[in-house]
Amino acid sequence: MNRQMMMVSLLAAGLSGCTWVDVDQQAAAVRVLDLSQVEECKQLGRASVSVLDKVLFFSRGEQKVAEELERLGRNGAAEMGGDAIVPMSKVIDGERVFNVYQCR
Repeated sequence: MNRQMMMVSLLAAGLSGCTWVDVDQQAAAVRVLDLSQVEECKQLGRASVSVLDKVLFFSRGEQKVAEELERLGRNGAAEMGGDAIVPMSKVIDGERVFNVYQCR
């Protein structure tokens, strides 16, 4: 039983560092900006995104979760015809909100 628990723990720990979200080809040009940089842009809407922040009982790294949320935000912006996003919330329980803009 101890050996099984150790194997499950190792698997979960390994998965907790994995990146599961890729940037879509259309989203590669979507930039992450701050509010002062989008004053001349047209706001298209919001993208509320979420990822798993825990695998089993292991927390995933905050940086990994933030990176994946940003990728999802960029993907969402591309689907809306946007070329920029601005984070509007902090990362909370694997969730984040981005405003989507068209600047070009």
